[in-house]
Amino acid sequence: MTDKDEKDERQVKSDKPYIPKVTLNADRDTLKKINLVTVAYSHVEREWFPTQEAYEAEVEVEERAGEVIAAIEKLGIKAKGEPGNQYFLTNLLVDQPDIVVNLVDTLRGRDLLQPSVPAALELSNIPYTGAGIDGLVIGNNRNITKRLMIGYEIPTPNFQFIRRSGTLVQENLGLPLIVKLNESGGSVGIDKHAVKETLAEAQKRVDDMITKYKIPVIVEQFVNGPEITVCVFDDGIKNHVFMGQKTFRKKTDGKYYFTSFESYSDEHAYTYRPVEESLRLKIERLAVRAFNGLNHKDYAKFDIRIDDVTGTPYFTDSNPNTALGPDTGLPFTEVAAMYGIDFEEIIVSLLSKYAKNLK
Repeated sequence: MTDKDEKDERQVKSDKPYIPKVTLNADRDTLKKINLVTVAYSHVEREWFPTQEAYEAEVEVEERAGEVIAAIEKLGIKAKGEPGNQYFLTNLLVDQPDIVVNLVDTLRGRDLLQPSVPAALELSNIPYTGAGIDGLVIGNNRNITKRLMIGYEIPTPNFQFIRRSGTLVQENLGLPLIVKLNESGGSVGIDKHAVKETLAEAQKRVDDMITKYKIPVIVEQFVNGPEITVCVFDDGIKNHVFMGQKTFRKKTDGKYYFTSFESYSDEHAYTYRPVEESLRLKIERLAVRAFNGLNHKDYAKFDIRIDDVTGTPYFTDSNPNTALGPDTGLPFTEVAAMYGIDFEEIIVSLLSKYAKNLK
């Protein structure tokens, strides 16, 4: 029986779209060359964040770092955590780790300071996982991300970048509209009231958010249709693409389905299901183009919405250093599991890619 026959047989037996089995490139023998892995994570203090929700979106990273450390130690590799603070580089120079797993989301509460971590590691010639300086500069600025996507012919919704309160929202963007912070992760600023159906409502939200968060915003045409989480993982040989379509338990605001900040605390907000094959293949090509065009490295997550009328997959957001960890509630981990990939396989592949170059 050929691979195609086996695939056809599986599709007959199940009404779910076919999910290809993926095996990541990994060499466990190279892990023996690693003496120490440092897991870098965000140092978070409440006073650095404008709101409680912004603080809560980042404070989880220390606990997640502990889980990653435990997973690495399970492989027989010594690992330790290091907060991203003023002592970060000094402590690294003392410890001399072979590899740094970079989980730092913010420095002093600012997403835009993330590139300081790879900059310090580049300066110290210490190998590290995740996006480099340019990838983080791009990935932490929705305005730059979207403009590059347009240049690479990756569909993204109509948008407007607004720096100052009082700047008029353009009438030709197309309703409804969603307002997002230009820099932020974890859906900060996107609550259940984020989608607005009139220009006046969108204008008020723009002015309120700039006043509240003190950073620019993006006003984006809201694409009414399915929402898909797409993850890319580079194992050193191939860019693998994993994806899952969200099935929401209820409409977030009573009218539309979308991921909000509130959904992060509701484990039943949505579940994932496979993506229909023709759409999956189209998204895979675009995701690899986006991953490389935006200078992402090792792994990244993209949020995509499918236009109900045209079927066009619109890339709405990019996260170059998406939350990495063994918790199955994390989007990257959950979507990879649909393809038969568990966190141990991910971390082995990730570390071995760098370990092979160690002396």
